[in-house]
Amino acid sequence: MDFIEKARIMDGARINRALSRLASEIVEENHGADDLYLVGIRRRGVPLAERMADKIADLEGARPLVGILDITLYRDDLSTVGANPIVNRTELHDDIDNRNIVLIDDVLYTGRTIRAALDQLIDFGRPRRVQLAVLVDRGKEHRELPIQADFIGKVVPTKKSEIIKVMLTDFDEEEGVAIVERPATEKS
Repeated sequence: MDFIEKARIMDGARINRALSRLASEIVEENHGADDLYLVGIRRRGVPLAERMADKIADLEGARPLVGILDITLYRDDLSTVGANPIVNRTELHDDIDNRNIVLIDDVLYTGRTIRAALDQLIDFGRPRRVQLAVLVDRGKEHRELPIQADFIGKVVPTKKSEIIKVMLTDFDEEEGVAIVERPATEKS
């Protein structure tokens, strides 16, 4: 289905600047990169985590570990996803116990994705602290769970009918963030 783009809110340069700022805030809040473990939520949270790790390496001289969570089986709407959901691997290559974990996702909306990520993360161990970094926060008025981001690239208040579309060259042909809507169905 094609969507109607209402507004382009970030281009590649703005995404890059937001990630640089987020990396700096994460280092500042955690007093450096020691015991820092960035965990990207599949799909677009993963390249964002990798990019932030590179930026933290530029700041601190050491690159933090990067892990990947696939929350498919932890979703509370799994029955609506389909009879045979596609499950990718979760990759946490090091112990998370007593680490400062930063979960990274592209968009924070209802909070349900983050709840699923927390459920899965805790199955792997007991971190010292878990923080959340998102590129875009759609605003608290959409939240269904008491979850909020510690680090936010951009707050974009939206209507329920709108969708935030994050485009990264890892998956898409361009870099950017847009507000889109489904086209109105024509009545005959």
